[in-house]
Amino acid sequence: MNATLPTAEALRAALAALLDGLPPKQAAQAVDRLIASYRGTTPTDTPVLRDRSDVAAYAAYRMPATFEAVRSCLAALREAAPDWVPLTHTDVGGGTGAASWAVAGAWEEGPRTTVLDWAEPALALGRELARSSALPGLRAATWERARIGTSLELGPTDLVTVSYVLKELTPADRVALVDAAAGAAQAVVIVEPGTPDGYERVIEARDRLIAAGMGVAAPCPHDGACPVERGTDWCHFSARVSRSSLHRQVKGGSLSHEDEKFSYVVATRFPVVPAAARVVRRPQIRKGQVLLELCTRDEGLRRATVTKRHGELYRAARDTAWGDPWPPPEGD
Repeated sequence: MNATLPTAEALRAALAALLDGLPPKQAAQAVDRLIASYRGTTPTDTPVLRDRSDVAAYAAYRMPATFEAVRSCLAALREAAPDWVPLTHTDVGGGTGAASWAVAGAWEEGPRTTVLDWAEPALALGRELARSSALPGLRAATWERARIGTSLELGPTDLVTVSYVLKELTPADRVALVDAAAGAAQAVVIVEPGTPDGYERVIEARDRLIAAGMGVAAPCPHDGACPVERGTDWCHFSARVSRSSLHRQVKGGSLSHEDEKFSYVVATRFPVVPAAARVVRRPQIRKGQVLLELCTRDEGLRRATVTKRHGELYRAARDTAWGDPWPPPEGD
């Protein structure tokens, strides 16, 4: 089932219907305050989303981008474990449920989802949005208030998602959350902004997941140390986000799309077939050749030059995107 596009369209429609009539000035002011909060350097021990106007602005501003980033991570998980289907899912710090929308659309039968967040206004709006979905797993989701940190207890579940949450937490709370996810789940997906500090938080989480006995399914083709030279570069990827008219209005933009940059790790407790290599920069298409920057299983970072003489592989390279496995899986 390829439910990605219908699910994305359904989310945009749900946001537009729910936020119809939101005063643009009020939305813009709330968005400006939220940007300042999320770009700050001090973790908070109180919810960033304080009331419904905050939550409505956040939903219009961030949900489409978060959805597409998580969708990309789930696609990588499905590539590594095509026969694995989660029956249960816990969305930690899920807010209005963007990651849960992505999970609900990723498998034929969406898993039973529980969304945990400490902001009741976010949970309330998330429930409203979920009711408009045609996906049974999403409509039946449970929305629970929970303190995300050292006191968090997670019951056994197949899949845990933690998207754009770690930055909001203190170092101790981040450690506790990652450890709780590793102890509860068969698969863990952690997503952070595609910035140097977001990448550092992902690497810290990756190390803890591996120490807890999990194996990396994506994006890395190995469980070894990241070959990226920290301090001078960082590993991140990009997802194309279609902007609705509401999205453009709230963000003050005119383009029909934007590119969401994100860093992530997917780890599992079951065997997977990770990619032999992954494209870690936008491919450079030149006359008669394609240059691919790769993170490889055995050789670290390297560049591959694919030319016309490679035949089908060259044609595949021209269609390969940043973040894709290389070589492409058979049948693609």
